[in-house]
Amino acid sequence: MAAKVEIYGTSFCRHCLAARQLLDERQIDYAEYLIDLMPLERAEMLRRCGRKKVPQILINNTPIGGDEDLMALDASGELDRLLSMQ
Repeated sequence: MAAKVEIYGTSFCRHCLAARQLLDERQIDYAEYLIDLMPLERAEMLRRCGRKKVPQILINNTPIGGDEDLMALDASGELDRLLSMQ
């Protein structure tokens, strides 16, 4: 079973695009919630992540932060470890 990756973002945010691009390049499947198109998801993002800034990324229901956090995890090899946990 693959890790569950989720992104809360907007359709126009460059940081959201950067996070999606990294995941796409690594061929990592993810669920995406665009809070500009699905406004009710904003409250869910705040409840789950505790932050208003997008993107907010979760791996296996654990918030990891935004695009810079995702890139740092990838650079350190920690992203692979998180994705292999189930």
